[in-house]
Amino acid sequence: MKKLALAAVGILAVTSFAGLSSSTASAGAACGSRAPSDKDGSSYPSSTGQWAMYNGSSTGCKIVSDIVTGDRLDYYCWTENLSSGNSWTYLRDAHSGAQGWVRDDHLPNGGSSVWCGF
Repeated sequence: MKKLALAAVGILAVTSFAGLSSSTASAGAACGSRAPSDKDGSSYPSSTGQWAMYNGSSTGCKIVSDIVTGDRLDYYCWTENLSSGNSWTYLRDAHSGAQGWVRDDHLPNGGSSVWCGF
C-alpha cells in the first residue's frame, strides 16, 4: 500500500507539472536498462523461495538468473510497473553476484522500502 501511494504521488506530480496525461506517463525499468544505484542500506534478507530475476521490471523482459531459498539478497530500490500494477525490487544475489529485478510479492519484507525515483 505504501509503495502504491508513493508511486501515485510521483505520477500525479509528473502529470501535473509536465502537462502529461496519465496514458503517457511511465514508470518502471525498461527491459535491458542500466542498473539503478544502490539506495537501500538495509540488511540482507534471505530468500524464502525460488524466483526468476529479470533485466527489467516486467515478466516480459529477459530472465537473467534465479534466486533460490536461502540466497542473501542486497536490495537496491523498488519501482512499479504501471501496466501490471506490480512493484519490483532491483537486487543483487550475494551468493551468485547476479543482479536484476524481482517482483516484490516474492521477496522477504515485500522487497526494498526505498523508491528508485523513476
